[in-house]
Amino acid sequence: MFSIYGVNGPVFRGPMEELKRVSRTLGLARVRRIDPVREHMLDVDSQGAQPLGQHPVKGAGNAVGQQARSEYARVQQPAVVARRPLRSVADVMSARVLSVPDTATLQQAWEAMADAGVGQAPVVNAQGRLVGLLTRAELLSLERLPSPDTPALAWRAWLMQPASQVMLSPVPGVTPDIDIRRVAQVLLDTEFPGLPVVDAQDQLLGFVSRTDILKAIVHDPPLDLWS
Repeated sequence: MFSIYGVNGPVFRGPMEELKRVSRTLGLARVRRIDPVREHMLDVDSQGAQPLGQHPVKGAGNAVGQQARSEYARVQQPAVVARRPLRSVADVMSARVLSVPDTATLQQAWEAMADAGVGQAPVVNAQGRLVGLLTRAELLSLERLPSPDTPALAWRAWLMQPASQVMLSPVPGVTPDIDIRRVAQVLLDTEFPGLPVVDAQDQLLGFVSRTDILKAIVHDPPLDLWS
């Protein structure tokens, strides 16, 4: 089942077909497409890329050769992995998910997302219930950011805003038993980077992203998507 959550709680529950109809009235398909160049540069920066022109460490060639021989031996004797069909959100979702309190400041939320290496985080209220979604694209939106010539005090005030002022809300949520195909369709329709996964009590269980689905297709076939 799909749901839509706002600051006052669930505003919709139903199947994908009804969600698509309701989404148009609530304006859910409003997330701007992320600039892939900017996202790549942010990812490289967060991972601490080595400076160009750095000289190799003495003796590194031996280490590389040992690693190559080790990888070759591993490929020759691959581990036996149990295969299983993947059907539902529970099979591909990330159970360890960063959530942001709706009272957290934008600076706190940005630092938490940077430390976790994620581009989005569900926002929850004091009861732990989903109320929105905070994305790096929204935080970097030129429409939201102060102008470059804005005094430092104004920038500070902007960073001290609560996450609830910038988060996307209402936001769709999904239960773990939903078919992966239906989630993929909702992601295409709304252009969200992923969906929070919730239980019957609207408590956050995890997050299913486009990356989670792609990783499942690459690393854990076969997928039982058309049965």
